[in-house]
Amino acid sequence: MGKSRRTIPEELLLLALDPATGTTAQPQSLDLGLAGAQLVELALAGRIAPDGDRIAVVVPRPTGDPTLDCALELLRRRGAPVRAVNWIGGPRLGLRQTYLSHLERCGMVHAVAGQMCGVLPTTRYQATDTEINREIRTRLDNAIRTGVPPDPRTAALAALAHAVGLGKHLYPGNEGRSSRSRLRDLIRHDPMGGLVAHAVMDVQSGVAAQPRRNPAPVGRPATAGVRSAPEPARGVPMQPRHGSMARAVAH
Repeated sequence: MGKSRRTIPEELLLLALDPATGTTAQPQSLDLGLAGAQLVELALAGRIAPDGDRIAVVVPRPTGDPTLDCALELLRRRGAPVRAVNWIGGPRLGLRQTYLSHLERCGMVHAVAGQMCGVLPTTRYQATDTEINREIRTRLDNAIRTGVPPDPRTAALAALAHAVGLGKHLYPGNEGRSSRSRLRDLIRHDPMGGLVAHAVMDVQSGVAAQPRRNPAPVGRPATAGVRSAPEPARGVPMQPRHGSMARAVAH
């Protein structure tokens, strides 16, 4: 997999970064979304495929992306298809920090050291290339406003953005209500993205005991089965750094 193309986890994280504060919106649900975004990226790379509400490895060959390949290897070791909701709800400690550090190495964000309460060291992240962020937002905006079915990558990104509750971050206030609704509706344009987005919402809602029905196929109205994503309260306190490793600030 060539690194000239940004992965969906990277784009989701860039969307979540607040340019004014250098913090990430919806941090708890974002962690789930990043795990789900890895599944979508692996599916687009032809390594995994949906099997009902489960994920099956179809080509175990590495992609060349170390973080994605780690997830692929863990899926392969399971031996049997894994329910998407169980995979996304599993422990993913440090996944957000891994992607923030990767974006920093690639020059797409830079870390800004600070202090909480004037004592505890913290780290904020600022985007260094606003053109990249504008390009990502333009793709979403076009899909929302034109009504033209987006490409699978954009459709999956929109589905995950809705699932983790970024709608009010991207399209705030009453004036953004219709855009948030259309963002939610884009979930129907990519089956894998829809499966993963529903799994993210199920984990947040604590719905993991029973298999859910398959997402509606492309072209079939899906509004009856689409729930609004829960939106955790903002204002989560910053987390201190431990040792030499910077921790992402969560807001």
